[in-house]
Amino acid sequence: MSEQYEVVIIGGGAAGLNAALVLGRSKRNVLVLDENKARNNVTKASHGYLTRDGVKPEEFKGIGISEINAYPSVTYKESKVTSLYKEEGLFHIQGDERHYTAKRVIVATGMKDSLPNIKGIHDVYGTTVFHCPYCDGWERREEPLAVFGNDPGLMDYVKLIYNWSQDLIVFTNGPAQISEDEKKDLKLHSVKLIEEPLRELVSVNGDLKEVIGASGEVYDRSGGFILDTSEAQSFPLHEYFDIEFTEMGGYYTKEGCETLVEGLYVIGDSRHGFSGLLKAASEGYELAVALNHELAVNEWGKRG
Repeated sequence: MSEQYEVVIIGGGAAGLNAALVLGRSKRNVLVLDENKARNNVTKASHGYLTRDGVKPEEFKGIGISEINAYPSVTYKESKVTSLYKEEGLFHIQGDERHYTAKRVIVATGMKDSLPNIKGIHDVYGTTVFHCPYCDGWERREEPLAVFGNDPGLMDYVKLIYNWSQDLIVFTNGPAQISEDEKKDLKLHSVKLIEEPLRELVSVNGDLKEVIGASGEVYDRSGGFILDTSEAQSFPLHEYFDIEFTEMGGYYTKEGCETLVEGLYVIGDSRHGFSGLLKAASEGYELAVALNHELAVNEWGKRG
């Protein structure tokens, strides 16, 4: 026997929970299915969200869940989605233990990181080595930092990190994919470039201490930023529907967050690759408002 909902939201991050909050306040019957594997769980604090700057990710999420649970038409369940299809105008969703149907489905599962193959990097990622300087740059300001990366976006990323600290060493872990002029530009700004492969990152309790090259040379660093964390979708929506990817790795949608499958929406990092807490929450709000309006207009027509 299926449980029926107006909207099922897959994913319980800022985007999904904010959509659930607004839909709950609109008296909509909503189910949130959350695998609870948030991308930012590796970090001690989240930043850049007004009134919640520096909040622990688990605290932020806990507040969100308690707020949506205040609305009787909203149900939150910790569950993995193992099947999703559409039949006769209804979406069918299989959770860990139950089967659900819904008129609309919102995918807000976010992305997952795949770190470079450098020994010791998992020990420091989220504590002293990060990807987003807007999230964590302030806490590392004026420190001796490492920049890890080696693709065409490297120079732009270095210029960005330089805003927070001018004590930079760039580690490309192999021949740098930048021009000779760009190498001269780094030298002009006193940014050292290390192209040799890396042996390991040495840390103590998550605090980066040293970067060691293959030659054995040691570079003292107390933090760093990774250019490319090779983000991948957390939820395989493309395996259930013919959904294409954007250049940023997000699922393609039309304006308004709807995919080419009617009634199927994607928001937050799942759509953009990276959006940050505030933008993700805002997109959840905007979509919930649009969905409730659409449902209300449809109901008006049926009652007339």
